[in-house]
Amino acid sequence: MNTASLPATMIEIGIAEHGGPEALQPRVVPMPTPGPGELLLRVAAAGVNRPDALQRAGLYPPPPGANPTPGLEVAGTVVALGEGVASKATGDTVCALTNGGGYAQYCVVPATQALPIPRGLSMVQAAAVPETFFTVWVNLFEIGRAQRGDIALIHGGTSGIGTTALMLCREFGIRTFATAGGVEKCAMVRELGGDPINYRQEAFAEVVLAKTEHHGADIILDIMGASYFDDNLATLARDGRLLLIGFLGGPVAERVDLQKIAVKRAIVTGSTLRTRTMQEKAAIAQALHRHVWPVLAEGRCLPIIHATYPLERAADAHRDLESGRHIGKIVLEVAQ
Repeated sequence: MNTASLPATMIEIGIAEHGGPEALQPRVVPMPTPGPGELLLRVAAAGVNRPDALQRAGLYPPPPGANPTPGLEVAGTVVALGEGVASKATGDTVCALTNGGGYAQYCVVPATQALPIPRGLSMVQAAAVPETFFTVWVNLFEIGRAQRGDIALIHGGTSGIGTTALMLCREFGIRTFATAGGVEKCAMVRELGGDPINYRQEAFAEVVLAKTEHHGADIILDIMGASYFDDNLATLARDGRLLLIGFLGGPVAERVDLQKIAVKRAIVTGSTLRTRTMQEKAAIAQALHRHVWPVLAEGRCLPIIHATYPLERAADAHRDLESGRHIGKIVLEVAQ
């Protein structure tokens, strides 16, 4: 590993104290050094995700050993290799799922969580891929066993997760419904191949059951949690899978009718990406490389970019994220 040509310090966005977006503050810190099996990337762009905002607010602490600086996905150039890394070389351009630390000029990532940038994607587009595509792939297609001909319901259809799920479902022959708020967002759901449900005007369970001849949804990808739990159970098809990946509507569901789960032979499960082992994340990365990277290289299922902000304006990016007005992803661009 040769880092002699690199600066001794860099700028990162730290969390001064838990709170609102103003808690995100630029600071100068020492240049990180990659350990065995790791890469040091010069970051060109970093994705902004809901877990970043939750961490900033003190509601989603990083797991032990993770970098406490926010930022779960980046795109950039390999500038140094840790011991034992043979799969990458300095000068490679990659996008990567981080273990924290993406809001910075440089970031250390496990080599097994870095993938070559698909042909034709910009750094900004590539930075918007890892967190959402890893999450959607492992939940819908691995845990949820989605396959051609299934019916899926995606909550939050115009979020980064939602738009990714809609595009991948369309690509792999899965019929989708998606909840969204307002005319513009419902139009985007339709453009991405889904059947929109305006949650401000319609009851999603009634819509899905009516339009599927009471079959329901084989798979539900849910970011809401408690507030949608009963209606999700009502919407599930027999042998359906309810996948809980967020809790915007609360984490505690009270007075759940367990008979509904038994009668439908439903599977109710949940997962987080951040606490998975390095080996599990590496396996997801390889699955994406096999099944999804060729699709991206052909120009399909490309991430939708709502807005970009300079790294130093991470606080404004979080304000945009939490406004709920965005469609797709928000990305930080990193100047060197």
